[in-house]
Amino acid sequence: MAHPVRSRLGVLLGSTTPPEQIGAQARAAESAGYGELWIPEDYFFLGGVAGAALALGSTARIPVGIGVVSSVVRHPALLAMEIGTLARAYPGRLIPGIGHGVPGWTAQMGLTQRSPMSALRETLTGVRELLSGKTVDEDGRFATFRQIAITHPVPDGVPLFTGVLGDKGLELTGQLADGLLVSALAPVEYVRAARAKLDAAAKAAGREQRLGISVLAAANITRDPDRIAAARAALRPVLAFYLAATGPTALFGAVGVNEQLADMLARGGAETVAAEMPEEWLDVFGIVGDQDSARARIGEYLDAGADSVVLATVVPEGAEETLAVTGELTREFTH
Repeated sequence: MAHPVRSRLGVLLGSTTPPEQIGAQARAAESAGYGELWIPEDYFFLGGVAGAALALGSTARIPVGIGVVSSVVRHPALLAMEIGTLARAYPGRLIPGIGHGVPGWTAQMGLTQRSPMSALRETLTGVRELLSGKTVDEDGRFATFRQIAITHPVPDGVPLFTGVLGDKGLELTGQLADGLLVSALAPVEYVRAARAKLDAAAKAAGREQRLGISVLAAANITRDPDRIAAARAALRPVLAFYLAATGPTALFGAVGVNEQLADMLARGGAETVAAEMPEEWLDVFGIVGDQDSARARIGEYLDAGADSVVLATVVPEGAEETLAVTGELTREFTH
């Protein structure tokens, strides 16, 4: 059976999107021709599973991803039950993403784990087995299963993505998952390296399938050449906020700026980063400018090994124009 043609451009709804607007925004994304829609689960904003249900119920074709649930917030059996419910109701359209979770948020709930990687491994394995119809009876470092089986498994399977950054996470993804959701602010260099590491890990695990990579990209695009400077200025504090919240990591190490970022953070927070970050960081960690700039940057991510680029409209006042301008590119990037 041939796979339907769909755009390699996607959309991430902002975590501050009012729940009552999810349906309308999901329909708008589908009508515009975007190839996938992602719902965030940023604690304590939108519920990713409930948000995905709203989006799926309001649309007819577009795949909907959850990007991403923390492996430590729900027991794997509960997560498998939720995933199975949606996957059965909307066959072939759900893409669940599972990651470690932002440490600050999980700490607020008293859910910090000594071995986050064990929790992620046990969650991926447990969810996969339960969705396949198996009865699971195991004692893990993170999760306990006492003869658990879900009533509504998904025999055809559900693609499980991870949201990880480091080499250990990429290796685990290559072994157990179906794809990777790359965090926003990823340089092209990181995506290229992640593609190579993911392929190597999958090959070492004896897997022949190509694992998907969807890249989240913080975007602020304008149609008016006279407003490009304003679009860049509006993106700067938002990128600075996320750079400060994330801190030095593999994403930023890919372009050798961890030491510079750490120095800024040692002397202040997001305000210091916003004031001192070089202008070129806007182009390295985001998609900003006019339609031609967006087209070129999207192409760079795809050439680096991404299968799709998911636009995150992180500047609220520029969201509508960003989606309108990039929506005109959906037919250019199809597979």
